[in-house]
Order: sequence, then C-alpha cells, then structure tokens
Amino acid sequence: MPLHLTKIAFGAKSYADIESWFENRPRLSVNTRYCPKRVEELEGGSLYWIYEHAIVARNAILGFEQQDNGRWWIHLDGTLVRTQAMPRRAHQGWRYLDGKDAPPDLGAGEGGDAMPARLVSELAKLGLA
Repeated sequence: MPLHLTKIAFGAKSYADIESWFENRPRLSVNTRYCPKRVEELEGGSLYWIYEHAIVARNAILGFEQQDNGRWWIHLDGTLVRTQAMPRRAHQGWRYLDGKDAPPDLGAGEGGDAMPARLVSELAKLGLA
C-alpha cells in the first residue's frame, strides 16, 4: 500500500478555487523546502488536499525534482479527484498519510452531495464523525 502526503490548500477560498488550480493543466508542481525522507514509499501515492480542516481531494504524485536553490518540486497529475471529506488538523508543509488511513474517492456525480468540509470538521470535534 503506497504512502501519501497531506497538504493545506493554502489560499483557497472555496473548493472551486482548488479545482481552478488544475483546470486545463496536465500537471501541477508544488514547491517545498525539503524532499520527503520516505520518497521511495510515495511512489504510486497521492497528495491529499486539506480545505477547511478536512481532506477533500487528491492528486497522484508523479515525482520529485530538486531545484537549483535547494528546494524541491512535487510534481502532481493534473486530474483532481474528489474524496470523501475526512477531518484533519491544519499543519504547515506536508505530512505523511498511510494508505490504510486515506479517505475513499467519491464516484462521478457524488461531489454535489458530499458533506461540506467545515461541517465534517465540526462533527469530528463533537465526536460524531
């Protein structure tokens, strides 16, 4: 089972903002200061996006590339896959996510009926999610 990363969708004002980042792009690269130490385990994994304290979507990780300034690119597939909302605390940078703990993908047409991320977060705080 592959290892995944989680990352805050910093700057997104809505889920539509996240979608717009990937619109008409075959891939997108995310800038990060350090290369993950477990990079080999991330092969075949995804980067899961956190919005309003919940994981809401993912992109397949295509690879890692070091920049001239010592920082790293995380190359992502341009296809954004909506997932079942799962509560997740905010954090800086990225964090590892085991495959067994990753939320399932939503099927085609299920996105409109998904519970809003903010509500999932609130229910989790109350111990109801």
